[in-house]
Amino acid sequence: MSLSLVQSRALLGFEAVSVTVEVHLANGLPSFTLVGLAEVEVKEARERVRSALQNAGLEFPHNKRITVNLAPADLPKDSGRFDLPMALGLLAASGQIDGARLAGWEFAGELSLSGELRPVRGALAMSLALRHTARPTRLVLPPGSAEEAALAPGTQVWRARHLLDVVQAFAPPQPDAPPPAEATDWARVEGQPPAAQPDYPDMSEVKGQAGARRALEIAAAGAHSLLMCGPPGAGKSMLAQRLAGLLPSMTLDEALESAALRSLERHFPLDQWAVRPTRQPHHTASAVALVGGGSPPRPGEISLAHHGVLFLDELPEFPRAALEALREPLETGRISISRAARQADYPARFQLVGAFNPCPCGYHGAGSGRCRCSPDQIARYQGRLSGPLLDRIDLHVEVAALSPSELLNAPPSPSSAELRLRVQAARDRALQRQGLPNQQLQGQALEQHTQLSAEAQRFIEAVAQRLGWSARSLHRVLRVARSVADLEGATDIAIPHLAEAVQYRRGPGQGG
Repeated sequence: MSLSLVQSRALLGFEAVSVTVEVHLANGLPSFTLVGLAEVEVKEARERVRSALQNAGLEFPHNKRITVNLAPADLPKDSGRFDLPMALGLLAASGQIDGARLAGWEFAGELSLSGELRPVRGALAMSLALRHTARPTRLVLPPGSAEEAALAPGTQVWRARHLLDVVQAFAPPQPDAPPPAEATDWARVEGQPPAAQPDYPDMSEVKGQAGARRALEIAAAGAHSLLMCGPPGAGKSMLAQRLAGLLPSMTLDEALESAALRSLERHFPLDQWAVRPTRQPHHTASAVALVGGGSPPRPGEISLAHHGVLFLDELPEFPRAALEALREPLETGRISISRAARQADYPARFQLVGAFNPCPCGYHGAGSGRCRCSPDQIARYQGRLSGPLLDRIDLHVEVAALSPSELLNAPPSPSSAELRLRVQAARDRALQRQGLPNQQLQGQALEQHTQLSAEAQRFIEAVAQRLGWSARSLHRVLRVARSVADLEGATDIAIPHLAEAVQYRRGPGQGG
């Protein structure tokens, strides 16, 4: 048969879209034509496939006019993921393997010149897409990618290390030939269960800083964003890196979403399965690095931190455009990247933790007399954080430097395991009451679940008017107060809950 069809998938944003690799062999002037809106790395597959077939001892149809079409034609295709489907299509069209047996299978893999298979991006996104297909479909992937794809429950994934492993599995049956030897490099892969409890940095290692530890507990309970201000060495980075360990364990859907996003950027390490990510980009990162972009669009740090923590240290040092680009994702939990040729939509439900020094030298207000910054320098430095961005951060906390005696004689701090139990109980109360964390309360749901008594309402109205809060600031205080009440197991929001929440809005840049 001179025509063969092989199924694969292309990455389009967060989706893995079905692609049919059509291979046709015809008489005529020998050539190899590749069509279907292929990027440069896909077009280079012609040479990789030719060498891989020859070095594997298979026949390449040199004397034929070869046409390979990647359908649909208007879908952009990139990377070397179509090497294996092209090679199988050539073998099926030339009769070296049984093309009918390829039905019900999908293939992806980059070929080396010797025929070895190399991992591809987005393997987990491919297996997640197969969960929604009408008919059962099996997936063949290289080592590394196969184990990643098998994390999706209910999928059938096979691993092949070499092109010959796949050829042996789909070679036409020979009645007089002896049965083939067992292919040790061709095997079905089963997904691994998540660890009972991932190994995060422990909060018990933090000395003192009771106020900051309390703010982290509230942030974890309600999925709130957090901003810390303090001199160098006060422990801001140490605290931020322990927030992920306070969060509840990831659900299966959260773990799959997080892993699929990270697999779009590079090969996903299996030891990070069901581990909440903590992303910490350098302060020289651009807006594209943070929110995503490029051609084709790739996820940025906010999407790679999905269901985890995005820690931005030295916050005022980030480019202004990069910080302002965070404003919409903080509200919506998604990012839409629009380019002239295409658009990609990625989830970005992350918890932002920002840290910065109070002045350029870092020692303003430390009481040590080391600060030499003028009031104008301090104002310009703190002014790099815009009011709209600060307004979207729920908790603002001062992290003061500890004296040597406080550091050496500090009582033991609660462990992350102890705090996680309280956070889990508070998060469960919120989910049972409203079906989502307190930070995501909007509109009527916010009014319904943050109702106040007449006395509490008078209190918060007076505070909001005195401090000149916007409507957004007021709503964020109500959400934080709801989380404080959940941590105490209280049904209603009382004045003490509101008073504690108010303290977290009187941070840097809030004017109070």
